[in-house]
Amino acid sequence: MPFISTKTNVSITPGKETTLKEKLGQAIAIIPGKSEGNLMLSFEEACQMYYKGDNEESLGYVDVKLFGAAEKEDLEKFVAEVAKAYKEVLGIEPENLYVSFTETEKWSWNGAML
Repeated sequence: MPFISTKTNVSITPGKETTLKEKLGQAIAIIPGKSEGNLMLSFEEACQMYYKGDNEESLGYVDVKLFGAAEKEDLEKFVAEVAKAYKEVLGIEPENLYVSFTETEKWSWNGAML
């Protein structure tokens, strides 16, 4: 039950959104027990964002919420694929991309607690 939320100061065309959606769907499968079949995504584009006091560079913040825990090695592989995808699709350099994780045992789906 992963949820990935993206905020960026870059405009995302429908084609780029589709490509990014596909790449995130592939990347989430790196984490055991996670798949695109349960992945929910959101994209906020053209946000006012600053990094190091500047807003001239392409920036991104990716918030990943996971039901359950993941191993650090799997998260590192996942992050490498995420950084690659955002650079290829949106032109965001890895040094301008933050990725955060929240792991929880309390998650609801389909009107019930899991």
